[in-house]
Amino acid sequence: MSISPYVAELRARVGRNLLLLPAVTAVIRNGSTFLLARHRDSGLWSLVGGSVEPVEEPADAMVREVREELGVTLTVGKIVGAYGGQSLEAVYPNGDRVAYVTVAYECSLPTGNTTLDADELVEVGWFDAAAISALPRHHWIDRIIHDCSS
Repeated sequence: MSISPYVAELRARVGRNLLLLPAVTAVIRNGSTFLLARHRDSGLWSLVGGSVEPVEEPADAMVREVREELGVTLTVGKIVGAYGGQSLEAVYPNGDRVAYVTVAYECSLPTGNTTLDADELVEVGWFDAAAISALPRHHWIDRIIHDCSS
């Protein structure tokens, strides 16, 4: 996980203390399956996404994050929902504490291959809701998957 200059500046002031950060999450579907990525730092599966930079539109952040992580430009659709709370709190391996509030968007990918950011991701895969529930994952994605499946 690379740290943005904005977050690096905040960290210089607050150290490892909890930061509340805006984020975006891509819900990429193919019928009843969802595209998940396994993260290198935790080994857990999750939906693709990341932080919103200062003065960046959330939809633009969604396009940027997916391009950085998967090497493709997606189409951003409607908002699925906004999510936060304890399940979106994290402590990174270096001790940095964060709490995310994320806006999840329905998204579609162009056909073709992805190119993973090997520093951040180990692999990607398509899973239905039942298979997702058996994966080692960030459990906050369950709420989003449920909202998309209902």
